[in-house]
Amino acid sequence: MGRARLAHIAAWSIDLPDDEADRACAGIIEKAYARGACICPKNTVLESWTGVVSGLVKVGTVSREGRSVTFTGVPAGGWFGEGTVLKNEPRRYDIVALRHTRMAFMGRPTFMWLVENSVVFNRFLVNQLNERLGHFMALLEYDRLLDATPRLARCLASLFNPVLYPGGGDHLEITQEELGLLSGITRQVANQSLKALQKDGVVRLEYGGITVVDLERLRNYGA
Repeated sequence: MGRARLAHIAAWSIDLPDDEADRACAGIIEKAYARGACICPKNTVLESWTGVVSGLVKVGTVSREGRSVTFTGVPAGGWFGEGTVLKNEPRRYDIVALRHTRMAFMGRPTFMWLVENSVVFNRFLVNQLNERLGHFMALLEYDRLLDATPRLARCLASLFNPVLYPGGGDHLEITQEELGLLSGITRQVANQSLKALQKDGVVRLEYGGITVVDLERLRNYGA
């Protein structure tokens, strides 16, 4: 992998000095997964930091009662799982491809070398972990308190987080079925909710995707 490819799949690498970027390049591999594939089952030790090169993944688990619980979705450009790699413990969730997806895996030795030697990488990690904490606190709030449309709105807004998922712009290629899976609602309810959001002028529904018209209103929809 060359520096240009690294910059394409990992926005966090752009400011790395050449020697650190070279180390990162040497420690990353890419793999492709079909729709529905389980990239990493819960309680598996995956000794890699993971990034979504293309596609979309669902991060979640199944409760003891058999209920599927979605923690978040990760679109292209997102890197996640840094806490698990830092602690060197099994992942506490499943990673499932919602469509054909290409993943990047940075081996733990490379990840830890960057943690121990790179000021730029550590600055990125601090921002990433802080943003992710706020992200999950917001997800917990809307999952418990909000009805279907506000819940879908907040879920959709989370996929446009510029810190966790940089370079996404205002358009996302995502289906109503995928949004329903991420929001914990049916495709039919997702369809009704999206129409309501479009009527309120916060999103625009397009063939194969959604464009956000007002991200701030989408983030606070239903408040």
